Amino acid sequence: MWSLGDYGEVSPLLEPYAVKLAESCGLRPGMRVLDVAAGNGNFALATAHIGAVVTASDLTPRMLEMGRERSQAAGAAITWLEGDAESLPVEDSSFDVVASVFGAMFAPRPEQVAREMFRACVPGGVVAMANYAWDGYLASFAKLLAGYSGPSPLGLPSPFEWGDPAEVERRFAGLASSIEVTPGVVAMTFASVDDGLAFFERTNGPHIALKSLASSDMYAEFMRDTRELMRTMNRATDGRLHLESGYINVVARK
Repeated sequence: MWSLGDYGEVSPLLEPYAVKLAESCGLRPGMRVLDVAAGNGNFALATAHIGAVVTASDLTPRMLEMGRERSQAAGAAITWLEGDAESLPVEDSSFDVVASVFGAMFAPRPEQVAREMFRACVPGGVVAMANYAWDGYLASFAKLLAGYSGPSPLGLPSPFEWGDPAEVERRFAGLASSIEVTPGVVAMTFASVDDGLAFFERTNGPHIALKSLASSDMYAEFMRDTRELMRTMNRATDGRLHLESGYINVVARK
């Protein structure tokens, strides 16, 4: 799914939030870091620049390819591994910091993700996540998309549940000795509603998947509804499109 869109365009919008999470982890040069569901490496690069020894994992071969190219271009010595957030290809207690930025939250079994991230972390180490919350554009768009594509046949939990502090505490229960949650806002600005609509149509994997499966009439209706959602949630008043989505930074101690 995530290989369908151009993640290279999405990554720069999300990079500031990876940097912010990295700054929250108390990193020092030489610390061992694992970036889970790393995409093309926003968090991995942010920690490598601090001097950490970084490993990045992702399930998608295309993301690994993009990440390797990006880290090589930046001169960052990052080890890239193909791996599922629910079954990380690493030894127990092998990293000082295990983190994921808008990545592991999309794995279908959240309790397994939590267990794996803490398994990979040393006692006293940090498990950190940046997760989208229910408020704002992205969750509203996900609900709109689900209305057209239908519910999951397996009844899987929504990724946005990771943005609920109470749910994070429940999933980390028995794994974390402390949990600190800080709310924030992901902001995306485009030249116009048309530009924002084209961006999501070009880059968002679930959007692209729906386009390939829906009839032309259904897709046209979906695009009208998406345009209206953008217009309704637009915070700009100067002709541009400015969308905001809530998220949380989670920093837990094993």
